[in-house]
Amino acid sequence: MHTVTLIGMPGAGKSTVGHWLAAELDLPFIDTDALIVAGAGQSLQSIITTEGLDGLSRWEERVLTGIHQPAGVISTGGSAVYSEKGMEHLRTLGPVVYLHCDLATLLQRIGDHGERGILKRENQSFEDLFAEREVLYQRYADFTVSSHHKTVDALGKEIIALLGGP
Repeated sequence: MHTVTLIGMPGAGKSTVGHWLAAELDLPFIDTDALIVAGAGQSLQSIITTEGLDGLSRWEERVLTGIHQPAGVISTGGSAVYSEKGMEHLRTLGPVVYLHCDLATLLQRIGDHGERGILKRENQSFEDLFAEREVLYQRYADFTVSSHHKTVDALGKEIIALLGGP
């Protein structure tokens, strides 16, 4: 088994499904947002406030390129796809799965995205961010799976099947 990387918008289910997959496959789970927070010693939103969007991007790329897990499940932040270097590195570890979710469901799941530490320009709407990132998610994905209107169990089993698992 290789390392599986999950990408997608905030609220798509990357962390939730990632935990499920790691437990089901008996693999380590890595949450890149948690690694950024631990390394910086502050929340994602605090990094954006103190170091700006570029600062968060630097932290994210450092974390992504620093992962050398031979087998595991990685849940990335929604902005991971802005780092070409980071994404190319993750692709060397194993398949990348894009958890696609429709905009209405994402907005319902995340609520007030202003406090979530989402990497977006000051006047950029969530809708515009969604459109901008969609192209990047598709570029880096080896597989795309719809995550809306599915249970974690059903989504996890679909991903395992795509990866050729049991």
